[in-house]
Amino acid sequence: MFHQNIVLPKKLNVVQEEGSKGIYEIEGLYPGYGHTLGNSLRRIILSSLPGVSITSVKIKDAEHEFATLNGVKEDVLSILLNLKKVRFSLATEEEAVVTLSVKGNKEVTAADFDTVGGVEVMNPEQYIAEVTAKTGSLDIELTLAKGIGFVSKEDFTDNKPSVGTILVDAIFSPIRKVNYEVEHMRVGDRTDYNLLRVNLETDGSITAKEALEQSLHIMINQFRSILDLKHIEESNTVLNNTVEEEGIVRVEQTVEEETIDEEERVELLKTRIDTLDFSSRTEKSLNEASIRTLGGLVQKTADDLLDLDGFGQKSLEEVEETLTTFKLHLKDSK
Repeated sequence: MFHQNIVLPKKLNVVQEEGSKGIYEIEGLYPGYGHTLGNSLRRIILSSLPGVSITSVKIKDAEHEFATLNGVKEDVLSILLNLKKVRFSLATEEEAVVTLSVKGNKEVTAADFDTVGGVEVMNPEQYIAEVTAKTGSLDIELTLAKGIGFVSKEDFTDNKPSVGTILVDAIFSPIRKVNYEVEHMRVGDRTDYNLLRVNLETDGSITAKEALEQSLHIMINQFRSILDLKHIEESNTVLNNTVEEEGIVRVEQTVEEETIDEEERVELLKTRIDTLDFSSRTEKSLNEASIRTLGGLVQKTADDLLDLDGFGQKSLEEVEETLTTFKLHLKDSK
């Protein structure tokens, strides 16, 4: 008999988090699902997360992007390229304006912006330009907005911008980089299950974990919308009760419990304890009690496990959570 159910993966595991960077793993993915899920997540992370970008720039004494400024080392085009690297966080949904004004010899960075309430510079160390003359100055005004993805400057407005206003292409994505790796792992006797590792770095306006979780929600909502628009009877619900009240027929539904076939269950029960993500303390207690597979584990009750040396309530919760992942459970106490 062939398998007819796809085993669900384990919950998201945080491998490393440092500042705006994070590495996350999802274990126990059905063979092939590492790339299926990893590629979809990567595309959503890069294209669909909201962020903040500069939409227009005003620089004093610069009427267009090809101008030069007296007493400033960089031309306007170079300054614009540096400004695009500055990342902002915006607390409101409305557009915001931030300014910068520098006079005299100075290396200008993003820290020199005079931000208004609700605006924060995420990388204040970012270099912008250098004023090289004592009498030189640099005055900049930026317009910030929230959005998604990439928007060309031609799409901002139907009206011609005022003289001195330079429109720039907006890159709203808060993601600096994202990549994923897929490795094989053992589940039962099979060694071709997938482990998905996602490596993320944001601009600091959101954390790496928030970016990953938002992307998962976007993916789920897309599929949910498709299912909700089609009245498919082959869903995981069955009609089990009908109540008539004042001419209204009210149908109550219950969700069928997901089950696994017997052959798949046999395979899962062969899974060795040392291949699972148990803490060293839990694994040691189980090994000392000669419990080395999921099959041996499900023969025990909660009370049996709590009687083991070094096995406490935390270990019990860990075991029950892992068994739930595989749609298994401990033996019921009599």
